[in-house]
Amino acid sequence: MANDRRTAGRRRRRGPDNRVGMVLISSVLVIVLLASVLKVISIKKSQAVYTEKEEYYSALVAGEEKRSEELVEFEKYTQTNAYIEEVAKERYGLVKDGEIIFVAE
Repeated sequence: MANDRRTAGRRRRRGPDNRVGMVLISSVLVIVLLASVLKVISIKKSQAVYTEKEEYYSALVAGEEKRSEELVEFEKYTQTNAYIEEVAKERYGLVKDGEIIFVAE
């Protein structure tokens, strides 16, 4: 019985200390949890922004690739006789032998 009194007294002494420790640990855990949740929300927002930018730049790259293909085709066209004749007619007013020129008044 004397032993029970000693342990009961010890329990009473530890009880409030144990509760304070548990409250402190719990509050630290809650704070860490809140910080983690806020960081996750922030990361998801920035991820959405980066996804939007990625789509924009992907469309921009696709447009530039198309333009590049057009320039390659135009380069091939500029090396043909048809292009040379076209430029000669438009810029310099040259004609082939035997062509008749009609001038509108």
